[in-house]
Order: sequence, then structure tokens, then C-alpha cells
Amino acid sequence: MKIITLSSLAILILLSLVRIAPTFAASSTTAAQITRGKYLVEEVAKCEDCHTEHDEKGQPIPSKKLRGAILPFKMFSQPPVWADQSANIAGLPGWKREDAVRFLMTGLAYNNLPARPPMPLYKLNREDAEAIVAYLKSLSPIDQGKN
Repeated sequence: MKIITLSSLAILILLSLVRIAPTFAASSTTAAQITRGKYLVEEVAKCEDCHTEHDEKGQPIPSKKLRGAILPFKMFSQPPVWADQSANIAGLPGWKREDAVRFLMTGLAYNNLPARPPMPLYKLNREDAEAIVAYLKSLSPIDQGKN
């Protein structure tokens, strides 16, 4: 029978953690990712301009944040695929995480079609795309009914 000393046991535990830790870290969303995603959504891409309903004074309605809205602008000569309404992106309902990341990196949705104008075709790096998706997935997709 083999005797395992405390130091041997400690080494075995550490080795098992080293094998587990990278898998866990790769699949988890961190607070730093969500914070970065919030910054990119709110301050860089300005997603609220189109994806949030605004009141009669043009101010965003906090309870409707990123839940989709009728777009208040049109082109003089609209392309036939122009979107009249933006999608609810709070919680990314209907989107798998990897499909959403791919969309932000390539501009192509899960069906290999680009977003309809006026949505820009983003070509983000993976880190920024993952941060945005982490932030949007952290939001409740349901309107809480508060104004």
C-alpha cells in the first residue's frame, strides 16, 4: 500500500486545479468583462441611441433601456431592407453567446446575413465582442414596467 504524505496530497490537488482552472476561466464571465462591455455599449457604440425608446423630449426612458424602439429617423431614399425598428438587445434573447460574438466580429448573424441598415456592420476584435455580449447577456430581457 502506498502512503501519501501531506505534501504529495497538496501537489495532487494543485495539479488537478491547474487542469480545471483554465476551463472554468474560459467559460465564465467576469465583472471586468461586463464593465468593459457596458462602457463599449454606452460610451463608444452608443447602442441606446437606436435600441432604447425615448420620451417626447428625446430623453431615453430608463426602464426601456436597450429593449428596442421604433427608429425616429428615415433616409430620403431608403434601401428595401431598412429596419423601421431596432431589436431588443437587453439579455440578447434568441442569441447564443458565440453567435452574438461572431455577429459583432464579422457583421454577419447566425444565418450568415448582415444586419439591416441602419445597423452598422461592426468588425470588433474578439475581446471587445465578448465584453459587449457579456454585458448585454447580464441585462434582464424583460421590460420591468418602471418609468
